[in-house]
Amino acid sequence: MKDLKEIAPVLTPVLTAVTSVSGAMYMRERTHRVGVERLAAATMETLLNAIDANDAVTGAHVRRVAAYSICLAEAAGLDVRTKHSIERVALFHDIGKLDEALFDIFHESAKLTPQERRAVRKHPEKGAEVLIPISIFYPDLGQGVIAHHERWDGRGYPKRLKGVKIPLTARFVAIADTFDAITHRRRYSAGRSFKEGSEAIFLGRGTQFDPELVDLFMSPPVQAEFQRITRESFKPGRKMKGRRVGADSSAPDLTFRWRERGKSKTYSRQARRKSR
Repeated sequence: MKDLKEIAPVLTPVLTAVTSVSGAMYMRERTHRVGVERLAAATMETLLNAIDANDAVTGAHVRRVAAYSICLAEAAGLDVRTKHSIERVALFHDIGKLDEALFDIFHESAKLTPQERRAVRKHPEKGAEVLIPISIFYPDLGQGVIAHHERWDGRGYPKRLKGVKIPLTARFVAIADTFDAITHRRRYSAGRSFKEGSEAIFLGRGTQFDPELVDLFMSPPVQAEFQRITRESFKPGRKMKGRRVGADSSAPDLTFRWRERGKSKTYSRQARRKSR
């Protein structure tokens, strides 16, 4: 066996070359991945714009739901990546309503027929189908969208999931979605008061909603923040400027312009402690 000193002059340039090639390959692969991720993010931005263009009321609704969902997520002390997942599900939970077969039904002011109600219940599945092309980057997005009408007691739809089998993202969005549906005027019903909306969520504790999240929702700090969001609620057709604040550098920045710069208030550690 040759002495290490004898082969070192030969090995050193070989190892240097291998390291250089490996580094170049890594950088090329990383650049490609980042480019594709940015394309996926741009696609999501386009989908959000499509919601606005097709239905300004739904566009305003999903933005309010996103604001409420983020409020709950921040109060729960979740990590940034999970909060962004919840935000994405909130923004796209109703994208299935853009389906041609459902669009007219959702825009009908008259009371729905049983057949129309059955069709409406398909919108979570339709939404998940729309999002399949970008599921490689956001696998939890479609899972959350399809489950946002599931119930804690297993009586929801479309899969009748029960309890913790319901994705966490969907459990947060379910509360925010229901609260907004109750407190804001819809084509077929007038909006009710903040108190009535809160009472409806509380009554669904352990049946429709995750009981722990309902307890968090009913805590004074979260109630105060929900009231602020309700007062400053987004209106249909309102132009949003600025990028999303606090973007996670480890995930592609979606650059959604639904939240105005400086308008978003985050929970302090003190507020989180009070809410627990």
